[in-house]
Amino acid sequence: MQKILGYMRKAINEFDMIQDGDRICVGVSGGKDSLVLLYGLVLLRRFIGIDYEVVALTLDPGFNGQRGDYSSVAEFCKEHGVEYHIVETEIGEIVFNVRKESNPCSLCAHMRRGALHNETVRFGCNKIALGHNYDDAVETFVMNLFNEGRIGCFSPVTKLTRKNLIMIRPLVLAEEKDIRRAVRRNNIEIVKSACPADGNTNRQRTKEFIAEMERKDHGIKDRLFGAMRRGNIDGWGGVNYVPPVRED
Repeated sequence: MQKILGYMRKAINEFDMIQDGDRICVGVSGGKDSLVLLYGLVLLRRFIGIDYEVVALTLDPGFNGQRGDYSSVAEFCKEHGVEYHIVETEIGEIVFNVRKESNPCSLCAHMRRGALHNETVRFGCNKIALGHNYDDAVETFVMNLFNEGRIGCFSPVTKLTRKNLIMIRPLVLAEEKDIRRAVRRNNIEIVKSACPADGNTNRQRTKEFIAEMERKDHGIKDRLFGAMRRGNIDGWGGVNYVPPVRED
């Protein structure tokens, strides 16, 4: 986890993500990113020099009419002294059976965000931590550019004024391959997604497109990420961003 902790510490400092007294709700789906994020925030408390609390929250969408088995997550949280909540929802039923969405990811994400915000407030937290990583950021940038014709991405830190919350993404400097390696080396048990659309989404197609481009032109992913940083797209330049000086 040392490499992951280094990425997280750098992101927390560069984007001023966490302050003393924060009570952080970590959205835990049971996937690799959210579990590594949770473990990283637990470990960082020991030496980062910031006094904060961690609460783990799982929203069970009830895909295919079945409740998920999050016992391994509960055991992980118990082992590390983390407060853990599972909230049952009907998101899966609404998205796939009631609405029968042709593009289920958009509605599902919208409903999950709303539920996550509400539950974060209910459990007395002032911040939400999500497990988006370096690859997710590049993929989102490409999807926005190609699908919507706009330059943009999610932000490392987002203020949710309606709920008086702040959303943070401490894993944004960590590559997916390093997260996978951390899962293997630390024997973290993953909860497999039961989503009917898993593996057949626009994001998956974008991931495959970027991987193919990377094989043809090594370094393109880093260049895309660098462009976001240098242009300070949606706050990616960090709190100390200084616009580049152009010479005539």
